[in-house]
Amino acid sequence: MRILLKFARAIDRLIEVLGQGADWLVILTVAVGFYNVAVRYIGRFIGLQLSSNVLIELQWYLFSIIFLLGFAYILKHDQNVRVDFWYAHWSERRKTWINLIGTVLFLIPFCILGLYVALNPVLASWGQLPDGTWGSWEVSSDANGLPRAPIKTMLLVGLALLLLQAIAQAIKYAALLSGRPVHVQQDAEQLPYE
Repeated sequence: MRILLKFARAIDRLIEVLGQGADWLVILTVAVGFYNVAVRYIGRFIGLQLSSNVLIELQWYLFSIIFLLGFAYILKHDQNVRVDFWYAHWSERRKTWINLIGTVLFLIPFCILGLYVALNPVLASWGQLPDGTWGSWEVSSDANGLPRAPIKTMLLVGLALLLLQAIAQAIKYAALLSGRPVHVQQDAEQLPYE
């Protein structure tokens, strides 16, 4: 169990770094969005096209990346949505059992299925043809748009990170149920509704 807990802590560190990196992506997304709105109105005022499809698509690409990286980060910090009117009144042991069962029976299979289903469309986006050869990347249908393959790949990355964090959580839940001490990092500040 000690080796598994080390593995779980390594996953936790990775997810923490990526989650904190996503904080910076939020700032970048807001900046790109502000620029897009500002130049749209300034362009109308002076009669020039100042924005481009690249920046508009970049904004939703960044948002998608934040969303996909956020799955695992939210799971790590136990901020996921649940039916609290039952869960809140249960003992810690019962909560741990429910979390373990839900993670093993639902979350891990969901991630594996998601990776399986998304793999071929992502490879096709990178240019894999039905005969196994490679062609050109999928690109945006909009003029001057971005390639689609990198953002579609982020779906696999997001699901893989969620799968890793789910495995780490299952290890920690099993350790808690077996009576082993598990260091669970708590957020310094709790959300106001908790």
